[in-house]
Amino acid sequence: MDDAADDDVAALEGSPPPSSTVFLPPSVHPQTLLSGASYSHFSPIPPALLAPADPSNPSSLPPPCALGVDEAGRGPVLGPMVYGVFFLPLPLSDPLLREAHHFDDSKVLTPAVRAALMKALCTPGSDLHASCGWATAALSARDIGANMLRPVAVYNLNAQAMDATVELIKGVYARGVNVQEIYVDTIGQPAPYQARLQRVFPTAKITVAKKADSLYPCVSAASVCAKVTRDVALEELYRVRGDTTAGGEDGDGPMAWGSGYPSDARCVGWMRSNMHPVFGWGHECRFSWGTAKDMLEGKGNGVKVDWPVDDDGETSRLTDFFTAGTGDKESNELGKWFGTPAGLEAF
Repeated sequence: MDDAADDDVAALEGSPPPSSTVFLPPSVHPQTLLSGASYSHFSPIPPALLAPADPSNPSSLPPPCALGVDEAGRGPVLGPMVYGVFFLPLPLSDPLLREAHHFDDSKVLTPAVRAALMKALCTPGSDLHASCGWATAALSARDIGANMLRPVAVYNLNAQAMDATVELIKGVYARGVNVQEIYVDTIGQPAPYQARLQRVFPTAKITVAKKADSLYPCVSAASVCAKVTRDVALEELYRVRGDTTAGGEDGDGPMAWGSGYPSDARCVGWMRSNMHPVFGWGHECRFSWGTAKDMLEGKGNGVKVDWPVDDDGETSRLTDFFTAGTGDKESNELGKWFGTPAGLEAF
């Protein structure tokens, strides 16, 4: 994935905010997003997380931190899947996140509440900005589909998700944060997922659990970062892609493709109305999803393309060039280039 620079504010200039959100987070990089590439974003690390516990002892470690991991957009056919991590000093987890700011699983918070929390997190001078850090990895629909549709060595969604999680956590460690505890909302069964992460990060206490976004405040906060980033990214994609195609609505109105989930009738309707018979859709679509494949392969929908077998007209074998023949002098000379062939009688 393309690791974009922290606080890529320059990429946001000239890009109007999405219609249904209050805050455009710095984790949405429009230029990279619209190119179809995956990317990651790391917030600035608060100085309080990097300062040694004892300033008189330079060898002392920064304060121990808890880190939470969650994702948004695993199931949609449109838009990126976004992984988020959130970290802060261990003693602050409950009082700051639960009691002061009421973080919870992003799915139970309204869009306005999620946007307000994200804005506070990104606003210098707020207690969240001074004490917490976060990062996101946006896996583009294009890359998800291409990896899952490889002809060999298929790179499935679980593997992509695991790698995104590992790279984000490694990025936090690399920035000098003393991560002591890691909490993760599970992919599949918690035990094997936890064992794999424990092998990668042996010094941390790792907890992988179902419904971790409701159980652990740092995972709740990570879910908000991921969800806000995913939702705004989808709106940014629609602003450029959705309202410039047949059947699209005005960019100032609601998104005609809805949530991007296959179960959303607006999503399916938009895809049917905006499908190119040969190329299907743009970077916003996960072509590996059954919804997209069924539409392209359905009768009367896409154009069937028969790819010819490569044939350069040559039928010669490589060994033909190293066997002396009975033809002209040139072929005989080529056949004897590595020596005169020996007959069976030589053995």
